[in-house]
Amino acid sequence: MAGTHFDGFVLTSVWTGDTYRLTLTNRTASPLRDWRLGISGPGRLGDSAVLSGGGIVTQLSTYCEIAPESGLLLHPGASWTVSITHLAFPLRHWTDGAVSGFVIRADGTAVPTLTPPPTPAPHRRGTVSLPIPADPPVPVSIIPWPREVAVSGRRTTPSGLALMGSDPQSEAVADSFSALTQFLFPGEGIVREDEEGGYPVDLAFDDSLAEEAYAIAFEPDGCEVTGGSEKGLLYGLVTLGQMQRGARLHPESFSFPTGGHITDAPEMGWRGCHLDVARRLYSGEELKQFIAILAWNKLNTFHWHLNDDEAWRVEIEAYPELTDTAAWRGYGMEIPPLLGSGPEPSGGWYSKDAIRDIVDLAADFGVDVVPEIDMPGHCFALLQALPQLRDPGESGLYHSVQGFPNNCLNPAVEAVYPVVETILSELIELFPSRYFHIGADEVPADAWATSPKARAMGEKLGAPGPAPLQAHFLQRVQAFLSAEGKITGAWEEAAQAGGIEKANSYLVGWHTVEASQRLAAEGYDVVVSPGQAYYLDMANSEDWHECGAGWAGWSSPETTYAFDPSAGWSKAERKRLMGVQACIWSEPMSDRAVFDRLVFPRLSAIAETAWTAPERKDFSRFSALAGLMPNLYGQHE
Repeated sequence: MAGTHFDGFVLTSVWTGDTYRLTLTNRTASPLRDWRLGISGPGRLGDSAVLSGGGIVTQLSTYCEIAPESGLLLHPGASWTVSITHLAFPLRHWTDGAVSGFVIRADGTAVPTLTPPPTPAPHRRGTVSLPIPADPPVPVSIIPWPREVAVSGRRTTPSGLALMGSDPQSEAVADSFSALTQFLFPGEGIVREDEEGGYPVDLAFDDSLAEEAYAIAFEPDGCEVTGGSEKGLLYGLVTLGQMQRGARLHPESFSFPTGGHITDAPEMGWRGCHLDVARRLYSGEELKQFIAILAWNKLNTFHWHLNDDEAWRVEIEAYPELTDTAAWRGYGMEIPPLLGSGPEPSGGWYSKDAIRDIVDLAADFGVDVVPEIDMPGHCFALLQALPQLRDPGESGLYHSVQGFPNNCLNPAVEAVYPVVETILSELIELFPSRYFHIGADEVPADAWATSPKARAMGEKLGAPGPAPLQAHFLQRVQAFLSAEGKITGAWEEAAQAGGIEKANSYLVGWHTVEASQRLAAEGYDVVVSPGQAYYLDMANSEDWHECGAGWAGWSSPETTYAFDPSAGWSKAERKRLMGVQACIWSEPMSDRAVFDRLVFPRLSAIAETAWTAPERKDFSRFSALAGLMPNLYGQHE
C-alpha cells in the first residue's frame, strides 16, 4: 500500500456494509490547514449521505468534495477520518469505492493522494482462469461452435498456415486474416509462407453458401476453405486458426485433422458488442485490438458509444468547443474529475483521421462500426460546451439517475436541431454503416419541467411529461437520418409516446429481460441486450471481492452463456429478432485487469449464443475451450 518512505497524502477506505469510512493521512513534512478532500470513483454518495467528521462542500455525480470540521489542522503523521452512511448507492463491489483522491489546499492547488482500493480485500482482477482439460469433450478448439463438425484423423500440428488465394478477393481475405493474427498473436507465425513450412490452405468462394457461411474440407496434406463471401471466408480462416492454435498449444488435448469437414453459418445476423468510450477513453490502438478480438469471436458489429454526460469523444469541425471543453475532465474545469479521474486534466477525443483508420480496419475484419450519439439525454458534457442550446427561461433543476443536472437537449429549443444535424452530417461521412444509433435512454421524469419553451410545446402536442417531447425530437432526427439513407437505432425508450417510426429503425432492449419481447410484439426490429445478462460492466457474482457494478444484478460466465434471448417469444416476435449484443459500460473499468475480468470470457459466451444453434450449445464444451480465446490486456487472475 504505502511504503514508509512515501512523502505525500494517503487516502484509505473501508466498507463495512453500511458505513463508508475514509481516512486521510498526512505523510508530508508540513501541517495541512484550510483544506478539502476531493474524491472520485464509480460510486457516489448522493444527497441522502450522512457524514460524521466532515461535510460535503459540493458534488456532481461521482465527484465529491468533503471538508473536515472547521479549523482542523492535520499535522505530519496525523490522520483524519470521515464516516459516511446512508449512501444513495451503497457499495456492492470493491470497484465502487474511491479510485482517486486529492487534497485541495487553501490556495486552490490540488495534490493527488495515494488511493488504494477499499478494504476488505482481496480484490479480484484478471480474466477468470478456465484451464484446458486433458480430455476435453471435443477434439478441436473452436468458439463459437459450428453447425457441423465431422473431422477425423490426427496429424502433427502445422506450425502455420500458408494461404493460397486464386483471385484478388480471396487474396484480400488472406491479407486480412494475416493482419488479424498479428494483432492478436504477434510472433506466433500462424500465417506463413509455403516455403516456411506453412500448411497449404486453398481459398475459394461458393455462391450457394450464405454470405457469412463457410465450409472447410480437410485432406492429409492440406485443406480448402470456402466462403459465401469475403466475410464468410474470413470466418472459415478464423475457425482454422483457432484449431491450429489449440492443437499446437495443447497437443495432449486437441488434434489437427487429416480428413472430414466443417460446415457453418451463424444463427443471428446481428452479433454485436457495444463499448462506452465516454466514461473511459480507450486509445485508437486499444480499439483496434478490441475489434480484432470481436472478429476472432465472429462478432460482426461494433456499437461505438461516443458521448455521454461525462465526455464528448469525437472531432466535429463545426463545433471545436466539443473537443476543447467536453472531452476533458479535471479539477476546476467545466467537467470535474469523475469515475476515478484525478485532478489533472484527463480525457481526449478521436480525430476524424483516427476514426477513418479504425472503421477501415474493422471492415477488413468483417466488423461493421455503428456510431452512437446519445441524445436528448446524457448530454451534460455537450451542454457544458454549447450552453446556448439551453432554454434561458428554464428556472429549476432536474437530475439524471447518475446525478447530472439538466443534462438533456431541449426538444423545444429550435436551435438544437441545426446543431444536431450538423454533427450527424459530419459523422455520416465517417461511418459507412447502414445504421446510426441516437441513444434516447434515461431522460428524467421531470426533464424540462420548468422550461417555458418545453411547456408550450407540450401543450401544443396535447400530452404532458417528457416522453412526448422526446418522441417529437427523435422523429425529427430520424427523418433527417432516413433522408441520408440511414436506419435509426436507439435504446428501448425510443418506443415511448409513439416513438420513432418502426419501418426504418431498430431498438436495443436493455432494461429488463422482458423489454425486448415487448418491443418485438409492438413491431420493432430488436437487438437483445438485457442488463441482467449481457451488460459486461456487471460483476461476475454478488461477492464484494469481485469487481464491477451491481445495479442490474450480476451474471457469471455460465449464467451469461445459458441466457436464452428469445425464450417464450411467439413466432411473429422471433421474426423481429435481429440478434444480440454485449454492452460494455466503462464506469467500473478502473484498471486493465478489471476490464479483462469483466469482459472475458463472457464476451465469448454471448458470441456463441449469437452464432451457435441453441441445441448445439454446451457450457462444459465452451468452458473447456474458452481459455484459448484472447483477452484485451493479457491480465489473468
